[in-house]
Amino acid sequence: MLVDDVVIIKHSDDPTVVTINCPDKTGLGCDLCRTILFFGLSIVRGDVSTDGKWCYIVFWVTGKPGMIWSLLKKRLLEACPSVYSANTLMFYRPEPQPPKPADVFLLKFCCHDRRGLLHDVTHLLCELELVIQRVKVSTTPDGMVMDLFFVTDTRELLHTLKRKQDTHDHLKAVFADAMISCDIEMVGPDFTACSNGPPSFIPPAMTERMFNLETSDESHETKHGSGQPVSVTVDNSLSPAHTLVQIVCRDHKGLLYDIMRTFKDYNIQISYGRFTRKDRKCCEFDLFIVQADGKKIIDPSKQSSLISRIKMEVSRPLTVALVNRGPDTELLVANPVELCGRGRPLVFYDITLALKMLNMGIFSAEISRHLTGGREWEVYRLLLDEGGKMHGPKGKCEEAVMKMLMGWDR
Repeated sequence: MLVDDVVIIKHSDDPTVVTINCPDKTGLGCDLCRTILFFGLSIVRGDVSTDGKWCYIVFWVTGKPGMIWSLLKKRLLEACPSVYSANTLMFYRPEPQPPKPADVFLLKFCCHDRRGLLHDVTHLLCELELVIQRVKVSTTPDGMVMDLFFVTDTRELLHTLKRKQDTHDHLKAVFADAMISCDIEMVGPDFTACSNGPPSFIPPAMTERMFNLETSDESHETKHGSGQPVSVTVDNSLSPAHTLVQIVCRDHKGLLYDIMRTFKDYNIQISYGRFTRKDRKCCEFDLFIVQADGKKIIDPSKQSSLISRIKMEVSRPLTVALVNRGPDTELLVANPVELCGRGRPLVFYDITLALKMLNMGIFSAEISRHLTGGREWEVYRLLLDEGGKMHGPKGKCEEAVMKMLMGWDR
């Protein structure tokens, strides 16, 4: 089989059809959906079929202007397991070696401040395929900004002088004389270490609201504008070998990724699945699944746990809260991390874009990871500057930010 046939991208007016034909692994769908989400694409339909060894996946995606489809194909190929080339032919190796952890670099960016600056820098780093792992942003009283970005390079070239210079030149071309300095250096892996327990800067009542995975009520779903409760049913009568999981919910940015991530964390294999988005709002899923041992999910307690988890992940993939810290207003956003250690892509990009669209200034920003309730979380903390006061009830402001993050304003 030719390597070019592993991932085939067929362009049409809209949507574009992406076909993946490769060896299977548990969590492959999650990894592919994460890659598509990273490129800012929306999956409007999907079909998955596998015999446990080989899979065939088709995604219908809507793109964006200037999309580099050849780069998407390359990244999807990298996500496919056991794909190796020899004279352009592909062969299957059953036990691939675990991937090497990506090198982490510290990018120090100093610039004169202006409204929307943080998003503009974040946008440029995303275009350069530099993945932001953590960030610390501070603003001085005289209007200077020091941004510390801990990043990994998708191209794995940031250790080279040319890649560093290209990054510097791109930033200089956009920010011109406003940019004061830009330095890049490699750092150790310790920066990803998690804190134990709830983050100290979050009030206890807010911590329970953001990190409690055991409760998911309809009032929370409707509070942030979804307007439609999540329906999840489990049926073992339609297939002798598989459990059927049916999900009906409103669409949001990264919905298929959230569902696939849940199954990956539960080590559940999707043997056949179909996803359809109707009228840009309602989405329907029919997924035939088996456990890691290849058997159906018969235990009622396991079924109940899976249903609750799916409802939680679909209705609340991210949690947004605005809190008062003295005279200042702070925006907190939290999202769970995959068991493999990867966080949701482009969250910081979406947060800064939402605040820029709301004409909100950012005085400081931090990204950190915390281990709470036996699960790792990414927590985004942004202190809004004095000129960026949100008007109206706090709940309405949270709803406006949430709508932009989830794509409900589209």
